[in-house]
Amino acid sequence: MLISWNVTRACNQRCLHCYRDAGVADADELDTDESVALTGEIARAGFKILVLSGGEPLMRQDIEALIAAAGDNGLRPVLGTNGTLLSKDVARRLKRAGLSRAGISLDSIAPPGHDSFRGDEDAWEKGVAAMRACKDESLEFQIHTTVTRNNWKEIGEISDLAVKLGAKAHHVFFLVPTGRGCSIEEDAITPAQVEELLRELLKKQQGLGIEIKPVCAPQFVRIAAEIGQPTRFTQGCLAGISYCCVLPNGDVHPCPYLPIKVGNVRETLFSQLWRKDPHFQKLRGQRYSGRCGECIHRVSCGGCRARAWASSGDYMGEDDGCIFSQQDVRADLRNGGEGDGA
Repeated sequence: MLISWNVTRACNQRCLHCYRDAGVADADELDTDESVALTGEIARAGFKILVLSGGEPLMRQDIEALIAAAGDNGLRPVLGTNGTLLSKDVARRLKRAGLSRAGISLDSIAPPGHDSFRGDEDAWEKGVAAMRACKDESLEFQIHTTVTRNNWKEIGEISDLAVKLGAKAHHVFFLVPTGRGCSIEEDAITPAQVEELLRELLKKQQGLGIEIKPVCAPQFVRIAAEIGQPTRFTQGCLAGISYCCVLPNGDVHPCPYLPIKVGNVRETLFSQLWRKDPHFQKLRGQRYSGRCGECIHRVSCGGCRARAWASSGDYMGEDDGCIFSQQDVRADLRNGGEGDGA
């Protein structure tokens, strides 16, 4: 089980797709004592991996203390960062604090595309420099890429660059229209293109030497089975099942892209929210509506709950980002076929 914790909404970039609409820190963000206590509650709830994200988490002055507290509570702390503040000295201090791995954003094979998407001049060069700093300090890192219609044809090249730079993994995020991402919804690739890219990436992983993990594209589990590509993942969408998100002010959501508040850790212990909240119970029941409810891959895939919410306001509805949401493959779902996506 893993949890994402947006430790701050402060950020030094203005990314077009930001689900948290980050920029300025909220006045009511959890302080150090509250944050340290939360790491203990997260561990008591049974989580194993804690993703410290933002905003830009390195803008929090106590980030090393939070990393250390996570480790002290038996959690594996990892970091999601844009890399612009990650110097060799910072990498050294993060590793000393107990950070297991840094996830660094890179959205294009060349600087112009990445810098434009991130709203920050020299963002690409700074991100790659952060990766080299991590490598020099023996701190594991992986690359995070958000897919749009502008870069989807070069994702495989970014995977190759990840290998060249010494990354341990390449996590590929499929755009969900939430936060600032709502303003670029038209930049999301089509369901047919999602299918094409997932097949390409899963095949590419054979012999690549690092893990390629699609995010917010739960149908990758089905596709991996279809092409015979072994994967350690048995379930697509984990929202509310073995994954959730804590916001900077302590609000708890089923995932970072699904803006449904289930409670706040200042009012209810996180471990109690995780075990008893009705939203989580509903998600764990997997009684979806629409084509996700009819699909033979309902349990293993689950459809993206955040994308279902974005399109219909029903987080148990169908995921219109999947090729199986197309009318002409509906009969194939009932007959156990794959559909051709024509």
